[in-house]
Amino acid sequence: MLRVLFFLIVLIALALGLAWLIDRPGEVTLSWQGYRIETSFLVGLGILLAMVAALVMIWNILRLTFRFPPAMSVANRARRRERGYAALSRGIVAVGTGDARLAGKAAAEVQRLLPNEPLALLLRAEAAQLTGDHRAVEAAFKEMTRTERTRLLGLRGLHAHAHRRGELELAHHFASTAHDIAALPWSAAAVLERHVTAKDWQSALAVLENNGNLIDRTTRDRQRAVLTTALALGKEQTAPDDALRLARSAIKRAPDLVPAVALTARLLIRKGGARKAAKLIETAWRLAPHPELAKLYLDLRPGDSSADRLARARILAKLSPRDPESRIALASAAITACDYKSAREAMLPMIEGDARPSVRVCLLMAEIEEAEHGETGYARDWLARASRAPRDACWIAGGVMSEQWLPASPVTGKLDAFVWRRPDERTSVGGEPEEAIFRPIAAPAEATLLIEKTQTMAIAPPGPEAQAGPETALASHSATGEGAADWEEKASPGAVAPPVATNDPVPEQSDPEALRPLL
Repeated sequence: MLRVLFFLIVLIALALGLAWLIDRPGEVTLSWQGYRIETSFLVGLGILLAMVAALVMIWNILRLTFRFPPAMSVANRARRRERGYAALSRGIVAVGTGDARLAGKAAAEVQRLLPNEPLALLLRAEAAQLTGDHRAVEAAFKEMTRTERTRLLGLRGLHAHAHRRGELELAHHFASTAHDIAALPWSAAAVLERHVTAKDWQSALAVLENNGNLIDRTTRDRQRAVLTTALALGKEQTAPDDALRLARSAIKRAPDLVPAVALTARLLIRKGGARKAAKLIETAWRLAPHPELAKLYLDLRPGDSSADRLARARILAKLSPRDPESRIALASAAITACDYKSAREAMLPMIEGDARPSVRVCLLMAEIEEAEHGETGYARDWLARASRAPRDACWIAGGVMSEQWLPASPVTGKLDAFVWRRPDERTSVGGEPEEAIFRPIAAPAEATLLIEKTQTMAIAPPGPEAQAGPETALASHSATGEGAADWEEKASPGAVAPPVATNDPVPEQSDPEALRPLL
């Protein structure tokens, strides 16, 4: 809109100017070398404008004539550049799709059309990697190192190539060279990994401190805590005071780091600070329950009674009531204190759930059965379950499992790789989970006698009492004055198996529901 308005204003101004000139006619006289030219002002103005236009046209023609060869050269270079970048795009796509033939062809074309393009060398190296030509890969990356703007790119390519081939010393050399030129995240990580692989925790911590701005704060604090814990573990026996200081520093950065908490608690207990150790473990238990922490907490004072250990186990259970480690710690302490009812109640949620009980759970249930009732069929059943139960949690780093925590993976050298978790469970042959087998916590006396009687009938030929029916058998058994415990002692150890496992039929007078283990 403004342009149209401006055009109209200019047009009106020209019309007014032309009208003003027409109203004021004049003459122009030119005398030169005896010639005299007379004309009107408007005609002279028109001739002057025509001469100016002719001169401009002649100048443009001469300019185009002299600039034609350079212009053609520029156009040719532009076309070559356009073709080169098109080939570069095809080559990158071919590398991404794994087409080695097309990538090599595109790399050769890009090298011919764009000889000074850094991406041409990169494409050539990637195409050589697809074909497995290691010499060509090294030649391309080494050529990059000769140029200032591509030196770091070449060093990183050489580092990655050497690392893939397993030449760790050479890879470390390239990473250190690049790190000296410019501290980058990949070079700092490579140098740190090298020190971690060599178990040089002090040098690794120095690299982390000097290049902390290249890593996010959460990861940096966690890695510092891990390295500090590694240093503290190395000084636990030789310099316990330094180890305690380092372990406390690690806990400040990572309160859920179990090895640091356990080390600090051990050192405090040795120095007589059992109360401080207890508070430290209670704080860490809410974040990361662990068997090592439970053992230290229950054994704070060697002279404590089993009741004291059970009381401390109840404290852990209150701090993290739903965690399996709390229930296992409580059950273990209850077994030691001969409180089998509390032990069963603690293990009950871990048995009746959908998940299969682990090895530790099965062994604890067998220990409860054997401690309370002796070596019975229930205890043997739980021991058999333990032989094929899922494994318990342990320190896992990739495919490596360890009973003890390590600062780095012994295979990959990755720092803080170990995680406390249960190994992946393999599906059994049958594919069906096993039913929980456990002794009833409190069953009615009638149901207990009926189960025992039925089990005895399943393994022995029927006597007069069995032929008379279960009621007569129970009455006869009561008449002898024998209790349930006496009846169980007379039964053989194999009589505790459920009657379903035998081929003998169940008497019709028996209640099928009463034959199952009761809660």
